[in-house]
Amino acid sequence: MAILDQEQIKEILPHREPFLFVDEVIELKEKERCVAIKHVTKDEYYFKGHFPNYPVMPGVLILETMAQVGAIALLMAPEFKGKIGFFTGANNVKWRKQVLPGNTLKVETVLTKIRGPFGFGSAKAYVNDQVVCEAEISFMIG
Repeated sequence: MAILDQEQIKEILPHREPFLFVDEVIELKEKERCVAIKHVTKDEYYFKGHFPNYPVMPGVLILETMAQVGAIALLMAPEFKGKIGFFTGANNVKWRKQVLPGNTLKVETVLTKIRGPFGFGSAKAYVNDQVVCEAEISFMIG
């Protein structure tokens, strides 16, 4: 059950189609943790070229989804409302499985440290409770 739908997410994140990769938030604890869903449809724009005969969600877009989910947890805080989260790094990224049209991508990002405008998090993405990607991410609020 969604606690935030995409219209509510747009009130938090500055991203818009075709670069908004969060459809609904199902768990949220401000400045700590966010769990969200991306419904990967066959009509996603990137499947036209990645790859025409074997559509796979690009790994970098899975990573971007993880960052957007983390940004929701941070940008909910009153001191960061209306700001933009800029992706500054990713470490220990591991892609474990492919994400295909029709999959539901569930992403959990936990904020591990916030120091001034800088933050760090740990993220995992799942399809059917199997980890498809994991990473440590960093960002700056501007």
